[in-house]
Parts: sequence; structure tokens; C-alpha cells
Amino acid sequence: MTAEIEKYIEIQNNIDEILKNSPFKMSYIIEKSGIKKPTFFKKLKEKRFTPEELLVISKTIEPKQWRNETKEEILESLKRSEEDFKNGKGIPGEVVLENMKKRIEKYKEDALRNI
Repeated sequence: MTAEIEKYIEIQNNIDEILKNSPFKMSYIIEKSGIKKPTFFKKLKEKRFTPEELLVISKTIEPKQWRNETKEEILESLKRSEEDFKNGKGIPGEVVLENMKKRIEKYKEDALRNI
């Protein structure tokens, strides 16, 4: 239990560096935390987030918790994916690529109109 408490203290003391090194923008983290922006920055400066707030922040910057799947589970998942694709439940890569190109062009056109 001591190790967990020490880890919590370490996170609390280094939260500014942790957030600075996060791949997410600070505005996104603040939004997901549910804390008002001025309050968030005050808590960040004073390093006084509650354990619950730190939990929400950590789930935001580390959203995916991986679990160790067995070889059999992975193979079964791949087999189901192949069956889905054979049954027409997949989208060919060429179609996805073409749709993305269209979306990018649309965004470019919209951006140019807003200049």
C-alpha cells in the first residue's frame, strides 16, 4: 500500500510535466476533466488535484488499457474478422481511401472559403 501512496504523491508532484509531455492538447484535457479552466490552472500550479480528478485526467491521457490476450483469443478474433469480411461486413481499403480523399478536399474547400 505504501508503494501506491508514494506513486500517487509522485504523480501529484509531477502532474505539470506529465501533462506537458502528453500527446493531448491542454484544452482537451481541461474539457474532459470537467474542471473550469481557471480552476484547472490554479490546481495545476498548486499541484492540488483530488485523487478523483487525477483519475479522470489519467483516463483522458491514457485512454486504452490493454489486456493480455491469449494466442487463441487473438486467432479467434482474426477468424471472426475474416468471416465478417467474406460476408460483406468490411469496407475495401480502396473505398476507404477514396472517401478520405473526398473528405480532405471538402475540408480544404471549406477552409479556403473561410479565409
